[in-house]
Amino acid sequence: MVIILTLLRKTNIMSAKQNTLGGSITFSGKGLHTGKQVTMTANPAPENHGIVFRRVDIEGAPMVPALCDYVVDTSRGTTIAKGEARVSTIEHIMSALWTLGVDNALIDIDAPETPIMDGSAREYAAEILRVGVVEQSAQRRYYEVTEKQVYAITEKGVMLAIYPSEEYTASVHIDFNSKIIGNQYATFTPEDNYSEKIAPNRTFVFLHEIEALAAMGLVKGGDVDNAIVIVENPVTDEQLERLSLLFNKKDIRVTGGYLNNLELRASNEMARHKLLDLLGDFALLGVRIKGSVMATRPGHYANTEFMKQLRASIRREGVKPRFKYDARKAPLYDINDIKRMLPHRAPFLLVDRVYHLDENSVAGIKQVTFNEPFFQGHFPNEPIMPGVLIVEAMAQCSGIYVMSKVDNPEEYSTYFLRIDNVRFRQKVVPGDTMQIECEIVSPSSRKISQVECKVFVGDTLACEATLLLQIAKK
Repeated sequence: MVIILTLLRKTNIMSAKQNTLGGSITFSGKGLHTGKQVTMTANPAPENHGIVFRRVDIEGAPMVPALCDYVVDTSRGTTIAKGEARVSTIEHIMSALWTLGVDNALIDIDAPETPIMDGSAREYAAEILRVGVVEQSAQRRYYEVTEKQVYAITEKGVMLAIYPSEEYTASVHIDFNSKIIGNQYATFTPEDNYSEKIAPNRTFVFLHEIEALAAMGLVKGGDVDNAIVIVENPVTDEQLERLSLLFNKKDIRVTGGYLNNLELRASNEMARHKLLDLLGDFALLGVRIKGSVMATRPGHYANTEFMKQLRASIRREGVKPRFKYDARKAPLYDINDIKRMLPHRAPFLLVDRVYHLDENSVAGIKQVTFNEPFFQGHFPNEPIMPGVLIVEAMAQCSGIYVMSKVDNPEEYSTYFLRIDNVRFRQKVVPGDTMQIECEIVSPSSRKISQVECKVFVGDTLACEATLLLQIAKK
């Protein structure tokens, strides 16, 4: 294993191998919202461990993986939880670790929130650079973006999009209708020096939000030394007095539209901090991204919801057909066999052949051609197979399984009782071969069967659903 002396090179940020920390690093301070004193130590971890938080102050030291699956709150920071273990405001340490190349780390923490430090990731980045990282043997996993994907909250002007790219880049635009902030932009590429360009930028809040946050029991650890407080309107002496009590400081004042912050670290510090947060939240995908991100008014909720969307895409891409269809082999059941088992007839018989059948599953195909009568109206200029017929094809394939278990199948019919968890993942169009796989997931009887169904086009999952079917004599 080799200690990498610099983490600023493109080859490390987008390297092929996983990395861990070159040594343990410890941080102490107070949580921004809880105000509790906290000690947090990031330790090296083995390959394929990922970044995991361990609550050492709770009996049994429960762990919470730093993944979007475990995000439970994004009101004023990103919070993850698993069982009774909860860790808040993880975005700054995640941003520094992930962007500086750390794939595997075990973070011991003795409180429910990370230390806010100076409101940025500067100290985190400095310590990571001090100990360096160790290259490991295992290959990194990358999510390669192959088509544009978007997450938007239209009414709030929020839009996040990711485009295909060989590199991981990010661009942020913010506009809060603020005369102090104005329009701000910030960008990050693998060639950028994260520790100098992104890490030092502090979190920010508008003055009119502070008292509301305090009333909610938040910002107990906030002060003018760990956040930029933006002042849009004139402040009365009474307000300054209340703020002095809230922050336990006597010299509260407004300078150039900011509370006690005499000098910004960058003219676009607020946009850079939003970028810092985005890099941390996007790390919760759990795999490296090869794609170009463009974000307008991003926030923790939108960031993490987008990562959940991408993570679902990764899971779907990982779902492949269980059974291999070979058109050269004779089917188990051809169309004439199927007609003896099912009462359906043209144009509503939606299974052409069955090529697999065992004690718990069945697989068949439907050849989709432009001659299908429903394409005349669905849709004339963009023929797409109706989703309801895809589900019907699943039900018919499931019915074949049920009928294969009874004597004299022509005396029976199968009926829907319930359809659950239907997800349409990809369009089915003329020329596609639908590969239908159905698995019985409840004890099968002659009356009722619960079936998990999937439709693939090639190796791509197009639709999935859970069906409850009943068999009855005609």
